Amino acid sequence: MSLGGGYMLASRKGTQIPAIGLGITMKTDGKSTRDAYSLFEYAIPPQTDGPPPHLHTREDESFICLAGRLDVSLGGEDFVLEHGDYLYLPRNVVHAFRNPYGDEARVISVVSPAGLEAYYQALGALPPGPKDIAVLKGIMADFGIELQLPAGGH
Repeated sequence: MSLGGGYMLASRKGTQIPAIGLGITMKTDGKSTRDAYSLFEYAIPPQTDGPPPHLHTREDESFICLAGRLDVSLGGEDFVLEHGDYLYLPRNVVHAFRNPYGDEARVISVVSPAGLEAYYQALGALPPGPKDIAVLKGIMADFGIELQLPAGGH
């Protein structure tokens, strides 16, 4: 629905991006926000890990929990986000998230400045099946994202 140049999208509506094993719905991107931010609705199934520990060098993120619970590790601290909770994830700080619970978690992620949508689209363009870690690291590097695997990781 167009609202004088703006628009409205219902929950779970938008552009679906099949990227990291989560339901990622892009609600808005840099084209519509003059590159100020992009916004995603994540649906994290029960018993599902998000991406491995990583950091962004180009953008800050914010999470707002819509439903369920989500465990987030941020800079060595652990948080449990529940309905209505907000967490700011600044650039250059290692973070990861997971849903070890029995219900789906839903989170709004605001990313500023915009650009993370191109990263998700690049991941979504990879062929199905197991991913080559070197290929993933290359894509991440293209978008200023650094994988921070624990010692002994690949």
